[in-house]
Amino acid sequence: MGKINVGRVVLGGLLAGLVLNIGEFLLNDVVMGVQMKAEFERMRLTEPGPSFIIVAVLMTFLLGILMVWLYALIRSRLNPGPLTAVIAGVILWLGIYVYGGIINGLVLGFPINYILIGIIWGLVQYAIAAIAGAWVYKES
Repeated sequence: MGKINVGRVVLGGLLAGLVLNIGEFLLNDVVMGVQMKAEFERMRLTEPGPSFIIVAVLMTFLLGILMVWLYALIRSRLNPGPLTAVIAGVILWLGIYVYGGIINGLVLGFPINYILIGIIWGLVQYAIAAIAGAWVYKES
């Protein structure tokens, strides 16, 4: 068991974060864009502006780094590879998409099908991002 290669965690994490950011854009602007606009109007909220988008993109890159760091931590027990990467992605997906999606969706009164679309999309997105980030990661 080698030391965690921090440089590769960051590099792989940035790739994972890029995949996550692309997925978030596709989900929120392309797939659910019309529905999101309708929900903002229903709640009488203005759409997120540039400052929100900048913070969200940066936080998503940090999440990608966290994802690859988690992969680096668990790979010695579960063996390196795509399955372990997916497990790291699923752990974060459970805490972010499942928990956050259900809680926020219910509090804000989103239709259940919107919540389910987000949760399923997130599972695929997080698995792909984790595999991409793990592909870059190598121990030092």
